[in-house]
Amino acid sequence: MRPRDEQSEQGREPARPADAIADRVRGAGPGEIPGRLCDVAVELLPVTGASVSLHSDGMPVQLGASSAQAAYVTEIQATLGDGPCQSAAESGAPVLARDLTAGQDVLRWPVFAQQATAAGVRAVYSMPLGNDTVCVGTLDLYRDSPGDLDDRDLRTARVMAGMMTVALMALPRMEEADGPGDDRWLSGLATDHDQVYQATGMIMAQLGVGTDEALARLRAHAFALGRTALDVARDVVAHRLRFDGT
Repeated sequence: MRPRDEQSEQGREPARPADAIADRVRGAGPGEIPGRLCDVAVELLPVTGASVSLHSDGMPVQLGASSAQAAYVTEIQATLGDGPCQSAAESGAPVLARDLTAGQDVLRWPVFAQQATAAGVRAVYSMPLGNDTVCVGTLDLYRDSPGDLDDRDLRTARVMAGMMTVALMALPRMEEADGPGDDRWLSGLATDHDQVYQATGMIMAQLGVGTDEALARLRAHAFALGRTALDVARDVVAHRLRFDGT
């Protein structure tokens, strides 16, 4: 699953992830980079999926994923407002959920654990993106069997998270884009992000509640229907759904 040789066994493995990342992102457009980096993570680590998200006001915004399963489990965390990626973003430290089928990880995130295992994920390793003072997002690694990352794998995951942070910080912002297509992924991301917050504002007006309560209502409605928070937000913004019963 992972390229390992005698040099990596001697503790020089961080060069290999760097080389693999450089090879994979060479020639990629801005919108392709997050997904490609997730693919590299799956190649280099004993995991079956990976995703990367930015975090803003407690709501993760997904940038890329290696598979539909990884994307779905990331959306579960966004909808619940709970899970390893939320904990990693809040603490700024790696969060390793080694076994979502039993033990302390199930007790810590009972609803997420149930939904993740139903989707075929039984371990999650969330690595914060940012620096010692600011966490801007998470790299989330998923596995279909319980287990831990050994020291070598954890070092590689940290290298991946560090390089993911550098890559994300280097991506052009909308005002800096050189060409008409360069900001496409960012504008799409902003649209998804804005829809959640626009829907939250509409729910606030309909119910006369604060931001936290409105977002909680949005997430609860999505959870009750087995949908994602983003899907429900789109219905609210399109006036297909109201929370005041009118």
